[in-house]
Amino acid sequence: MYEGVKLVNLTPHPIVLSRPEEGFHLVVPSEDKDNPARVEETTVEVSPGYYTVKYGEVYGLPDPDEGTIYIVSAMVRSAVPHRTDVYSPASSLATRNELGHIVSVPGLVR
Repeated sequence: MYEGVKLVNLTPHPIVLSRPEEGFHLVVPSEDKDNPARVEETTVEVSPGYYTVKYGEVYGLPDPDEGTIYIVSAMVRSAVPHRTDVYSPASSLATRNELGHIVSVPGLVR
């Protein structure tokens, strides 16, 4: 799994890919936890106490590089649907600890 592919984690935390039933476990460290890939966000008040969010440009995402998969948040991935090299953790299938925090995911979503 993921042989011959370079995984670049553009989130602010390590991503743990784990499939214990297959003996697979891989930790992908954050490339730069202080500068993750993000989507520009502007909050606008539409009436007193009610707001809307407008999403803009993606930043911190490099140009495609053959053989490289960029791991980003689901929001960043959804903002660049034309990019076939951009994936996010399969969070809906995550293993969580007793506090509900994600411990690992079985794979990536495109």
